[in-house]
Amino acid sequence: MKEPLEILKKYWGHNNFRPYQKEIIDSILAGQDTLALLPTGGGKSICFQIPALLQDGICVVISPLIALMKDQVDNLAKRGIKALSITAGISANELSDLFDNCQFGNYKFLYISPERLQSAWVLERIKALNVSLIAIDEAHCVSQWGHDFRPAFLKIAVLKELFPTKTFVALTASANARVEQDIKNQLHLDSPTVFRQSFARPNISYNVLEVEDKIYNISKILKKYPDPTIIYVRNRKMCIDVSAQLKYLGFTATYFHGGLKNREKEKNMQSWMSEESQVIVATNAFGMGIDKANVRTVIHMQYAENIESYYQEAGRAGRDGKAAECLLLYDKGDVAINTYLIGHDQPDLTWKDRELKLLDKMVTYCNTSGCLRKYLLEYFGERVASNCNNCGNCSQNKEATWRRFLKL
Repeated sequence: MKEPLEILKKYWGHNNFRPYQKEIIDSILAGQDTLALLPTGGGKSICFQIPALLQDGICVVISPLIALMKDQVDNLAKRGIKALSITAGISANELSDLFDNCQFGNYKFLYISPERLQSAWVLERIKALNVSLIAIDEAHCVSQWGHDFRPAFLKIAVLKELFPTKTFVALTASANARVEQDIKNQLHLDSPTVFRQSFARPNISYNVLEVEDKIYNISKILKKYPDPTIIYVRNRKMCIDVSAQLKYLGFTATYFHGGLKNREKEKNMQSWMSEESQVIVATNAFGMGIDKANVRTVIHMQYAENIESYYQEAGRAGRDGKAAECLLLYDKGDVAINTYLIGHDQPDLTWKDRELKLLDKMVTYCNTSGCLRKYLLEYFGERVASNCNNCGNCSQNKEATWRRFLKL
């Protein structure tokens, strides 16, 4: 059997693994259920893709977003690896043909949404496949304590009943201790080996700044940093409005939100990926699985929903390991608006209480008098001995940081 490093060189052109990738791959190849907690940009996909390529059969990948599945299937296809995805909107005949391809067409990867597992017919077709491995991407979605809980993820455990002898691997870039335990329990992982890499991203500078005129200040930042930028906003209307304002000011900008038709999403995404547009203004529907290495700046125009969401969204920056800037801009009304939206979003009092507590932690993070990087890491259970030295992430440095951005 070929070695993992041979596969890495052949298909990805890399001579070395990133931290923990080889150990995770070895655990999977040894038949051990595995939980991989790697920071955004840590190369999680390779951890299950290489073991799948080293084994007979097809790897079933449970993934939460169509854009995420499409991105990974396209990337595998570029490397000559056969993969397909099954999403919503596919007719019964098309679905049957896709499963036939999986069963008889030597495909190595089947990407499928957790909602599809609620169909008994789909489960029967999966059961008929020669499954080599089952991977659960963005596994934090299975936890009600996580930032992006998806009830359909709770159905994934049925695969343990169908494939009790197969290896399961769960992967996520954002999970504290409570979410980690929930992932193990909800997915029925069998004494999993856990790999937890530090969530520290030393090349990223995290800064939180209170401002009055956000567009004016963003324009200053974009002039100083003309590289690819993501601006996260609260809702779909803001995507369109902010993008239009930036265009009026002379910037090349596009936008992305969940309400766009697939054709518009692909067009706008490609405009930004090809750097025809410097900026993409997006809701939190954008980002999961988006692999653009040279994003230099990520800007949040309001408080993120919670710290996990913020960490994951900010983590789109600096995937090439070079210096990157993450800024969160807020004003005095943002907390009141977020609180109002939580209060009117759903009637479930338990859900409201949970969301308000998460918002409170986010606000505390933004207003902390200590080091932002330290606070962020301690939230994910990492002990930091002292504040970082000259990292630009301490509240007392905010004025100096702002002057740096605005060239004052």
